[in-house]
Amino acid sequence: MKPKEPRMEGLELRVIRHPLEFVQPARTSRDVLTTKPTFFLVAQHPDGRRGCGECSLIPGLSPESEEIALRALQEVVKSGTLDPVSVSAQCPAVRFAVEMALMDLEGGGAQLLLDNDFARGQESIKINGLIWMNSPEHMMQQAAQLIHHGFKTLKMKIGVLPFVEELVWLEAVRSLAPQSEGFTLRVDANGAFSKSDDDWKPLQKLEKLAHLGVHSIEQPLLASDRKGLAKLCAESPLPIALDESLIGVFGEERHRLLEALQPQFLVLKPSLIGGLAAAGEWLTLAESLGVNWWATSALESNVGLNAIAQWTAGQLEHATSPLPQGLGTGGLFTNNVDSPLVIEGEYLSIKPSTPWVWPNSFEQ
Repeated sequence: MKPKEPRMEGLELRVIRHPLEFVQPARTSRDVLTTKPTFFLVAQHPDGRRGCGECSLIPGLSPESEEIALRALQEVVKSGTLDPVSVSAQCPAVRFAVEMALMDLEGGGAQLLLDNDFARGQESIKINGLIWMNSPEHMMQQAAQLIHHGFKTLKMKIGVLPFVEELVWLEAVRSLAPQSEGFTLRVDANGAFSKSDDDWKPLQKLEKLAHLGVHSIEQPLLASDRKGLAKLCAESPLPIALDESLIGVFGEERHRLLEALQPQFLVLKPSLIGGLAAAGEWLTLAESLGVNWWATSALESNVGLNAIAQWTAGQLEHATSPLPQGLGTGGLFTNNVDSPLVIEGEYLSIKPSTPWVWPNSFEQ
C-alpha cells in the first residue's frame, strides 16, 4: 500500500506530547504500565485540511525510546514535509505517525484514511476480548464480563504467575468459555517461557495448553531465541504466532525469518514494525507462505486504533480465512481521544454521526 502522494510540502507541522494514562495498571510479563508515552504529529495543509498521526511507544518494547522518537518527530517538523520513507526504519512508531498523518490529509483531514465499508460505517470487524494479568479472581471476572458482552474469542496474557497456578485459572476460564460452544482461547506469553524459573520446559507448557483446547500462543520465547522458536514451531501441538519476532526485521530478512521459524500465525502491530505499508509487506509474505495472520493494536489511542482498524478492514475483504482481530484496546485510557469508534458485542465499528473530539492542545 502506497500513499497517493509520497510527499506533501508547505505544511505547518507540530508535535503534541500526550501521555496516555491507564484506567487501571496494565500488567504483562514484561512490566506494569500506569502511563505510556504518546505523541501526536499534527499537519496543517495550506488549504485548511488538518491531518493527525500518532506515535505510540511501549517502553522496553518499541525500538525507539521516547527521547529518540521526539528527536525524529522534530526532524520531520523541521522538514515541513510528510515522507514516511525518509524516517529511519529504526523508528517504526515515528514512521507510522508520518504515514498516518499523510493518509489523513489525503482523505480530507477527517480521519478517513481509507475508502472501505468499515471506514464508512457500513461494516464491522470481529475482535477478541482481552484479559489482562491480575489476580486469578479478577481475571475470572474479566472473562465472565467479556463473555457476558458477547465475545467468543478471548485472549489472555500469561507468564507472570507460576505455570501451575496459571493452568488452574485457564481451566476455570475454559469452563466459562467451553470449546464445544464455539469459544476460542488465545494466550500471549510475551517471551515469558524463556525464563527458567520452574521445572516446566517450554514444550511441556505448550502440550498442557493444547490439552486445554487453546487456539494459539503468541511469542512463547524471546525474539532473540530464534533457534528455540524454530524448534517449538516444528514440535509444538499448539499453533504459534510470532509477535515481537517481527520487530526490527526488514527486507529479505523477513523471508529468511519465516522460512527458518515457520510459524502458524503472524501478529501485525504497525506501531512496532513500521506502519501500514510495512504491515502489508509482512501480510503479503505470510500469505505467500501459507501463514495466517491477525492485526493487533499496540496500546495506541483511538487515533492509531482507527488507522489500524481501517487498514485491517481493507485486508479482511480479501482474506481467505479471516480471524478475529486484536483491536479492542480503545477503552484502556482515561484521557483517550473521543472518537466514532464503538465496540458492540465482539464487533468494532465506526459511527459516522459521532464526531471526533480533539484535546485543547490540538488548537493553536
